[in-house]
Amino acid sequence: MRDLTDPNAITEADLENWFMHHLPREGQGARYELLRSQGLTLARMIYELTPPGPDQAVAIRKVREAVMTANAAIACEHEVQSAYYNKKKVPT
Repeated sequence: MRDLTDPNAITEADLENWFMHHLPREGQGARYELLRSQGLTLARMIYELTPPGPDQAVAIRKVREAVMTANAAIACEHEVQSAYYNKKKVPT
């Protein structure tokens, strides 16, 4: 059973926000593109500097995951700030 008093508990609103399509807001498109281009640069370096094999594939996959997760953070930033992080109270 979920502890609904836990400030880290995931809510239905969190799930709906995380799994919906978010149209880019002003300025977000450029941030997405910068992350993707830098991720591609790193993936190419890994591809060129490491031998083919499972470790190379995992390293490139993790770069892809990092870029995708960072872009999701941008997409959800306003909703996340108001819904998820506001649930967490920092002791004073």
